[in-house]
Amino acid sequence: MILEDRIAIVTGAGSGIGRAGAIAMAREGALTVIADREAARGEETASLIRDRGGRAEAVSTDVADDLAVERLIGVTLDRHGRLDILHNHAGIQVGGPLTEVSLDALDASWRINVRAHFHAAKLAMPAMIAAGRGVILNTASNSGVFYDHEMIAYATSKHAVVAMTRQMAIDYAKYNVRVNALCPGWVDTPFNDPFIAQMGGRTAIEAYVREKIPMGRWATADEIAEAILFLVSDRSSFMTGQALVVDGGESIA
Repeated sequence: MILEDRIAIVTGAGSGIGRAGAIAMAREGALTVIADREAARGEETASLIRDRGGRAEAVSTDVADDLAVERLIGVTLDRHGRLDILHNHAGIQVGGPLTEVSLDALDASWRINVRAHFHAAKLAMPAMIAAGRGVILNTASNSGVFYDHEMIAYATSKHAVVAMTRQMAIDYAKYNVRVNALCPGWVDTPFNDPFIAQMGGRTAIEAYVREKIPMGRWATADEIAEAILFLVSDRSSFMTGQALVVDGGESIA
């Protein structure tokens, strides 16, 4: 198993990509700490892992709450003595053009998509430095490497995640801490519900996917989980500061 006995935290692990990634890490031997603002969904993910013979524990965490993030990292270090992997995945999608996005919505996008990643990484980094190794994976989006119509808050925050990831990587490579960004495109999860509503429903979004994505479909969460495993494991041991785009070719079309 490629993650045997490693301690991993995954935020936003109560559903979608976060859940699939956490399950995949546990399948490969990691003890996975499931963080989600909805306690029931986090516990459901942990139960799924345990039912399959893996190790997991759930810690209810709203990443918008600084104290909750501090508790998440602190509890994990207190219980297990180290933190090998931090996957900052929790995020929100705010749609709309400049003239329609409120300042509050922009602030929320920044707080969840950027600031929370920064905060958790800042708290985890000293333990990783002390251990002489560690992996931080920040979920951005293919919207962090290209642009889309009427998504100013989302694209701005996701470009910031990529920039932040690269800065972390160059600052902490000397401590053998690797930091990369995951940039998924369209993945069939509940995260897309706001954009589906904006587009006019499931039928409209399916047509959009067929037209805009060269591979003619969107990804499953399990496909993205395989990319996550690569990024958090030693299979990517000489890779840091990179934004891995997994989007069926959308960003190059």
